[in-house]
Amino acid sequence: MIQFIKRLFKKEEKESIEDLMKKYLIVGLGNIGEKYENTRHNIGFKILDEVATKEGITFESQKLGSISKFRFKGRTFILLKPSTFMNLSGKAVKYWMTKGKIAIENVLIITDDLNLPFGSIRLKAKGSDGGHNGLKDIQAVLQTTKYPRFRFGVGAEFSKGRQVDYVLGKWDEEESKQLSERLEKSVELIKSFGTAGLNNTMNAFNGK
Repeated sequence: MIQFIKRLFKKEEKESIEDLMKKYLIVGLGNIGEKYENTRHNIGFKILDEVATKEGITFESQKLGSISKFRFKGRTFILLKPSTFMNLSGKAVKYWMTKGKIAIENVLIITDDLNLPFGSIRLKAKGSDGGHNGLKDIQAVLQTTKYPRFRFGVGAEFSKGRQVDYVLGKWDEEESKQLSERLEKSVELIKSFGTAGLNNTMNAFNGK
């Protein structure tokens, strides 16, 4: 990872390698626009909004997405909600990785997962796209499947042929009641990823 970082910045720049290794890009996947708000597919946006609320920060529209930042225990967390729409998420991820000089090990992609029960959280170091178009595009742009991803279970309570309607649908009443606690747990996971590391965070949060 150190060699990767060395290639990303010039010697005259002020940030040291140590500083760069303490920077994290947290990407919540979703679609922009009012009609997509509060849908299952936009859980990545919702989790980052929860982080922003907890930290008392706001998002600003910048190139290829909305950006916000906060510091915690000596780490800098850059929050990104891509404005490219889900299927073109890779472009925004690569741009902000390069701009922030952030190693791929310090990138966390947050996405919905139909294969996990509602509210389940699973952190992994790598993996396939699982049929998710956002992950598929990120994989194509970055040319690797080896990047950390945080999957949030949305369940699969839909009839045959209704998958799209389900993921683009709003949370039901029972899900909405349970969502608050799950969002808080997700915020804790993100902070742990940056401070305790991937493996410790997986052990502490997966399946919880």
